[in-house]
Amino acid sequence: MNSRQTHLVFDTKIGGAKPVTVVDNGHRCPFCCRDELEGIIAADGQILLVANKYPVLRDTVQTVLIETDDCSSELSLYPREHLHRVIRFGTEKWLDMIAGGEFASVLFFKNHGPSSGGTIRHPHMQIIGVRHVDYTANIPPASLEGIPISCDGGVELAIADKPLVGFVELNLKLADLGHLDRLADYLQICAHYFLNHFNRHCNSYNIFFYNIGGRITAKVMPRFVASPIYVGYAIPQLSTRIPDVAADLKRIYGL
Repeated sequence: MNSRQTHLVFDTKIGGAKPVTVVDNGHRCPFCCRDELEGIIAADGQILLVANKYPVLRDTVQTVLIETDDCSSELSLYPREHLHRVIRFGTEKWLDMIAGGEFASVLFFKNHGPSSGGTIRHPHMQIIGVRHVDYTANIPPASLEGIPISCDGGVELAIADKPLVGFVELNLKLADLGHLDRLADYLQICAHYFLNHFNRHCNSYNIFFYNIGGRITAKVMPRFVASPIYVGYAIPQLSTRIPDVAADLKRIYGL
């Protein structure tokens, strides 16, 4: 297996055919039309894993995890039981794909909102097996560490002091899979905080999962238009609001 490639190829012809519902523009939501869904791989009630109908990335296997049958819902709003089922289901399928040994690396992430890089509003995540690119080579270990905010139930929440992209990033380190439900609780807190308390203009976030050195870490970051300093020079910036964010999370959520 060749894992030395550093770039993925995006098929713009396929990309141009994708429906866009992340903002209201009249497109019918493809994930709401469950009777018409093809390529269903696995299911847990209303949670589905399906083959991506628009595989824009070459040399990959792209799947979509449809989190709920409620198009207007969102991870920060889920009842705890459903939240836990979604994160358990997604993590299981992600780790299964890694264990298969077919790929150089496997991506597991969530887009939410018009600035997140996604095209579909309906709550979903993506699990993508990448044949020739190993993402772990691009992740500095320090970007997954940070200033501790809370540690409970086998999960540590920290705010990155050396962020991957910049400004404010929240890192969640999982002690072991037995604490996955607590990780889900923390993910929900982070998503809710960014959408409701962080910045009145923030309507988007990403969640990224990493499996590096046998340790699972999740990163939650609010999304805005990317900084030109990062886009052009790959220099992340550190927000002066880090102490305020830590204090807000502790005060609002009792961490």
